[in-house]
Amino acid sequence: MRIKKETFKRMAEEARKSPQQECCGLLAGRDGVISEIFPAKNALESATEFEIAPAELFRIFRAIREAGLEHLGIYHSHPRGPATPSARDVERAFYPEAAYFVIAGETRAFEIRDGKVEELRIKIV
Repeated sequence: MRIKKETFKRMAEEARKSPQQECCGLLAGRDGVISEIFPAKNALESATEFEIAPAELFRIFRAIREAGLEHLGIYHSHPRGPATPSARDVERAFYPEAAYFVIAGETRAFEIRDGKVEELRIKIV
């Protein structure tokens, strides 16, 4: 998974902004390179799970489309856990084509498809 250095850095900054709850948002770009971050509010305001409200999700997808970008990923933090998808993350992985980034001290990316989790190599460009 290729991601622009500045975008990768901004994900970590978003996680630091909300150390008591999971941060979340979408990632977009072109030609398989993530270049833009779209932070979202965690509607659950939880330290152990996240959800983006449907209206906000639609607004972000519209902004991605209007910018001529492709939805390439979803990110969230684990303030109290490891940088691996939780069982709930796997259960709620509704976008099989997206890379799922988890931030918890380190940042790791995963493909989650049909309940199976496979780690992706992150290449910062």
